[in-house]
Amino acid sequence: MNNSKIWLSSPHMGGSEQKFVSEAFDTNWVAPLGPNVNGLEKDLENYLGNECHVGALSSGTAAIHLGLILLGVQAGDEVLCQSMTFSASANPILYLGAIPVFVDSEIDTWNLCPLALEEAIVDRIATGKTPKAIIAVHLYGVPYKINEIRTIADKYGIPILEDSAEALGSSYKGQRCGTFGDVGVLSFNGNKIITTSGGGAIVTSTAAIKDKAVFYATQSRDNAPHYQHSEIGYNYRMSNICAGIGRGQMEVLDDHVGLRRKMNAFYVDLFKDIAAVTVFTAPNDDYFANYWLSAIVIEPNQEGIDREALRLAFEQSNIESRPLWKPMHLQPIFKQYPYYGTKVAETLFEKGLCLPSGSNLTDEERERIKQVVFSFFKTK
Repeated sequence: MNNSKIWLSSPHMGGSEQKFVSEAFDTNWVAPLGPNVNGLEKDLENYLGNECHVGALSSGTAAIHLGLILLGVQAGDEVLCQSMTFSASANPILYLGAIPVFVDSEIDTWNLCPLALEEAIVDRIATGKTPKAIIAVHLYGVPYKINEIRTIADKYGIPILEDSAEALGSSYKGQRCGTFGDVGVLSFNGNKIITTSGGGAIVTSTAAIKDKAVFYATQSRDNAPHYQHSEIGYNYRMSNICAGIGRGQMEVLDDHVGLRRKMNAFYVDLFKDIAAVTVFTAPNDDYFANYWLSAIVIEPNQEGIDREALRLAFEQSNIESRPLWKPMHLQPIFKQYPYYGTKVAETLFEKGLCLPSGSNLTDEERERIKQVVFSFFKTK
């Protein structure tokens, strides 16, 4: 049997990307901006619906940074942020000199806990600091509790930055993720559902807000015949070549979502008779998850079954797996900042494992994964 590396989530080309990239070379559109950038933005707007407006950027992190700026976050402001997420959700808070306030997860979606969120808001207001924004994440492509979080945000007048970096193709009650926040964020990093090699996008409700984001992303160049700048700007625009890859990827997005969901179903079936393991799935039919990454929780026991032992078993067979995101409030760079909640995120991190989830996994690779699982649990 082939023992080549099985990756957690590798890029998956659809075949037509080269056409758009070749057009960029043929027309000498190799710099930022160009027909592919405009085309990708329009493709995303049509896909997301809800009359949204999309600006293509160099990364999802850049989109979070600009999103916070658009929401008025400044140095010294406090920003509420889901603790269980990748650090890119929180780093831009520090870029602005603002203060992250981390919030625990709930067990149904592993996302922002409404109870802990409201507790944090009430307590921060009591200290004289009303938070300036809420960063809510759709972890591994499973939507957060949309209605509950929006109700709390509106109650206290705090806007939501919706981090949909992992959730392109997911939806809640038929509405696409990326369109629920006051500002939305997408990522097209190499390991995402679709990729532009690197890249991201900002999603806004009006053309005026999108135009402001694009203005910031192109060095805040004023409308003048010479280079004039009245505001701080950034070099955050996506290149026409990367956008060409994205246009080809958009043609296979729904196929990729379907294949990721089939991988999740594969794991549900694989672990159905293994009592120590629970596969992470959406709580009910209101939630449509792309299952960007399929993840499990393993209850450790005295026979040596735990998350780390299974991870090492996969590693021995040249199969990549990875613990869940280490919560931000446990990270060295963020440990001094406030945290609200219990230990849901911490416990998930201790027991959780992400499994190979790519849309390009083969039957032979699935068989290798299955054999590792059967062998591991049989010998424990």
